[in-house]
Amino acid sequence: MRETTPALARLKDLLLERNQTPDRVEEIDREIVETFQRKVSMLILDMCGFSRITTSHGIIFYLAMIQQMESAACPAVEQNKGEVIKQEADNLFAFFPTPQDALEAALDIFRAFDAMNAVVPDERDIYGSIGIGFGDTLVIGDEDLFGDQMNRASRLGEDLAGQQEILLTASACEELPEGLYRFETVRFQDRGGEITAYRFLGRVLEGEAPSPSP
Repeated sequence: MRETTPALARLKDLLLERNQTPDRVEEIDREIVETFQRKVSMLILDMCGFSRITTSHGIIFYLAMIQQMESAACPAVEQNKGEVIKQEADNLFAFFPTPQDALEAALDIFRAFDAMNAVVPDERDIYGSIGIGFGDTLVIGDEDLFGDQMNRASRLGEDLAGQQEILLTASACEELPEGLYRFETVRFQDRGGEITAYRFLGRVLEGEAPSPSP
């Protein structure tokens, strides 16, 4: 069993107190926000091809590919001011000061995948999909992230983005410097309604008109 960190233990204590003392909900909520809330950008990476690869090559083969993914992705995160906060199965979760840092990390991750794929057998090629969000988030030490933008970025990266595709929430896209990147608006139908995201297309070339802000 994974050891409970001081930050997570503190959050659990506050939530327990919140449940047991309804008359202090607002006070405790303020303390949780003051203790843990930060405005950050998050990147959620999901490897592609789990079912296909495990069916054809077995789970140990795929676990070894996850290790390859980590060795490529973690340095790219760190080199762009980010911190990997957790890894679950073939997913990687990281956070950054700004969406631009997260986007540049995503591009570096895909470049690292391309470099790795060039020297390994085709069946070991690694591909991923990435979702990026930005906003007020509960950052629980170096263990977890909670918040609306975290949920949205997870949905984009794990469920909606295609292979080697980067999708951003509106909040993340709005914070990117103007004139540097191209993107397009994409809409997905979900059980809860329509989801709007912004697909990264590339950098703005000299003389090219940038994409309009969301």
